[in-house]
This record gives sequence, structure tokens and C-alpha cells, in this order.
Amino acid sequence: MSIYCPTDPPELAVILARIRKKQADYKKYNFTSTQGRTLRAFFDLAQEFETLENFYRVCVYVPKEFMGFDSCLYLVDSDTGDLHMACDSIKGLRVCGMKAPEEIKVISRTAYETGDRFVAPIMGNRRLFANEPLPKAEEIIGLFTVFPMSRFKRGDRLFFEKYANRIGYNLHYKLIMVQNEKHIKFINTLVADIEHNVLTPNMMYKVFLNNFKKRILELEEIQKDFGRRIQVALKKNCQEVSHLEQIQRRIADLLREFFREHKEIDSHYQNTSLFLESLLRRDHFEKGHLVLRRRMCNFKKEVIAPQVERYSERLERRGIHIDNWLGGIPEEDIPVAVDVGLISQVYANLFSNAEKYCQEMTNEFGEPVKFMAYGREVKPDFWGPGKPGIKLNVFTTGPHLPSDEISRIFDEGFRGTGAGQEHGVGHGLYFVRKVVEVHGGIVGYEATHLGNNFFFILPLENSIEEGHGPLPVELTTS
Repeated sequence: MSIYCPTDPPELAVILARIRKKQADYKKYNFTSTQGRTLRAFFDLAQEFETLENFYRVCVYVPKEFMGFDSCLYLVDSDTGDLHMACDSIKGLRVCGMKAPEEIKVISRTAYETGDRFVAPIMGNRRLFANEPLPKAEEIIGLFTVFPMSRFKRGDRLFFEKYANRIGYNLHYKLIMVQNEKHIKFINTLVADIEHNVLTPNMMYKVFLNNFKKRILELEEIQKDFGRRIQVALKKNCQEVSHLEQIQRRIADLLREFFREHKEIDSHYQNTSLFLESLLRRDHFEKGHLVLRRRMCNFKKEVIAPQVERYSERLERRGIHIDNWLGGIPEEDIPVAVDVGLISQVYANLFSNAEKYCQEMTNEFGEPVKFMAYGREVKPDFWGPGKPGIKLNVFTTGPHLPSDEISRIFDEGFRGTGAGQEHGVGHGLYFVRKVVEVHGGIVGYEATHLGNNFFFILPLENSIEEGHGPLPVELTTS
């Protein structure tokens, strides 16, 4: 497993500047040896004890054991904004949940004194508020009181202000960790619910479709029998023959409609079931990254054809012709192992973009053309000597993408200037990239004659080697 360590001089300069600033700060603070040991003990123990309750104990008992001061930790209720006691150095966690006394109810950004108590604000990490905010959280997440203040010596006030700051940073991380643990448990439970209440019942649609088809076939037999009876009636010169023939034609028309609708419903069921299974796979959520179920497949028949069938009418309604050329080698000679469900969604996203963004162009003969094409090309030694790749592409006519957007089109949330009024959130190509990368491939874009070519290249393998594959890709939810 390789570790990617980018060299980024601007970031390094920022880090070095912060290190030097800290060096200057600690020199200015001039903490005593006891204060320094207290701070180091807090840092060590804050990392050692993982639960919030034990962290609360560490906050109040470290100053007591090292410096002889009692203290109390108060937290702001994120729902009401009220202060509640979390722990103190006299009664420990027994005070947890009790309301703060009247003299401690002032929530201030600056430290203050009340009676013989010193009160310092506990500030959260501003960067964490921006990246992963707690529900209804404010920047001040609590107060830390120390007493008796009458025993304070040189530098104790400054020390406890800084101590409260360190509590804030550690506490904020731990609160987010607790929140994330709850989210993960909820997601795992939700996945089990989805499996039980959605995926398994979804299989019943297959039973419904099979029964529907049986009824259609029964109707077809009735129609055939009806035809035979018309022939008998003709021999007897029955006057009702003309009326009977109209009924037969109507039955035949209904049969065609039933067969067509059954085919569409069955196709939609197959596609939806495939996507549900591949996206809501329990393994994804348990492992925290996409987990592939690779197998050798007939790529054209199992991956491309169902998506072409799904999008053909939609593309046709927009006047987009489909060029279904698959050049190069015979289909059965593509020894590529993929997760059919996930790679099918790669094509679904590319075809969806074709539907939205394909535009009419004028070819070299002066003729207007508007089409989508897909194809493949074997790339010998693409991944190294004796390691070929297969390039799979989807092309659409239209103006080329702006050069300054090309490097960003596969980024999460990016939408180009050519998106216009088309609905989208900029997730489709990002999803394509993630799925291709977890297959060990790469994605790319080419400005070509008459339009734009989106492609991905996968390793071309003759077999699936157990234990070998790309690094896991984390799930991001959009």
C-alpha cells in the first residue's frame, strides 16, 4: 500500500509560520514548570480516554491534582442555549445536567471573575464549524470555572484561559466524533432497513411481472382461438363475421400494447434492481468505501445494451441519433472484469449527460448533425509492458468545453458554463470518476471533431486475481 505525500510549498510555509508563532507564544506565556506539566498531562490524557464522560473528568481533575485548584465544566445546550454542569472536581459526574448557578450564567467571549471564581469561555474550533458543524452550535460551547481565585499566582489567569482553549478544541473534536458515530450507527441501521423493506420486497415485482406475462399469454391464446372461430363462421357465411374481425383486430392491438408495456416495465425493474443492489450494498456502508463484486461479463450485452435501450426513446425525443458502433475486436474477446451494476451506472450517467448537452453541429459537408456515439479501443501496454487497457467512450456533438473547465469537470459539484438551464448538481461525472478509479482505471475528456468525447480506461485482464485491486474509495454523499 503506497502513501501519497504531496509536496506543497505554500502549505509548508503556513505550517512553519504557525510553529514559529507557537514558539513565540509559549516563550511569552512563560508558564511555570507546574503549569507546563499540567498542560502536558491534559493533552496526554485527553487522547488516552475516549468517552466524553472520562474527558470531562480529565478536564477538572488534572488542575486539581497538579495545581490544587477545584474547577467545574459547563456546557452550552445546543438546543436551548442554556448552561448545564457537566462535571466538577468535587462531586464528579454527579452534577451532570444540573443548571448553572445564577452567577455563572453570563456567556462571554472574554474571561471574567465572579466572587472567588475565575470563568473562562470554552471556544470551539472555527474550522470545524465551517467544515462539519454541530447542530445549532455556537462558537462558545461552554465555560470553565476555577476556584478559589484568591490563591491564584503569577500567570495562573492566563494559564487557565489557555487551558480552557485546549479543552474547547479537544471537546469539539470529541463531540463531532460522537455525532459521527451516531450517524454511522444510523446509516448501518438504515441499510439493514433498506435491505429488509426495499430490496427484498422489490423482488416481488418479478413475481408480479411473471404473472402479468402469463395473463398476456392467456389472452394471446384466446385471440388465436377467436381467430379460429372466425374462420369457422366464414365457412357458415355468418353475418357477424365483420364484427368479429373488428374484435379480433382490437384484441391483437391490445396484445401488442401489453407486450410492449410489459417489456418496458420489466426493463425498468431490471435496471432499478441492479442500481439499488449495487448502490445500497451493505458492504459499502460497513467498510466505508465502495466494495466491488467483479465478474467477467459480456460488456455490450450486460452493460451497454440495457442503458442504450433505456435512453433511446429519450434521446430520440430530443432529436439525437445514436451511433451504436463498437469497433475493434469481437465482443466476446473483451476479457474485462467489472462490477456490472456500478459500471452500468457509469454509462447511465454519460448517456444522461448526452441527453442534456448534445447539440447540433454542421459537418464538413454542410449538413446538420446531432448524435451520440459510443465505442471502444484496446490500448496495448497502457498500464505497462504486457498490461493492456481498454478505452471505452461516449461521444456527443456540440461545442468544445472551455479549456479552463476541462481539469474540473470530474470534480464533485462542478457544473460548466454550458450547463444552461439543464437540471443537475454536478455529481454525475464525479460518480463516474469514483467508480472507474475503484476499478483501477482512469477517466478523461477529449475535444474531438464535431464534439466532445468522454472516456475511461480499464485494465484488460484475462482473469480476476483475488487479493489484487485498487485502494478503496470513500463514499461521499451527496
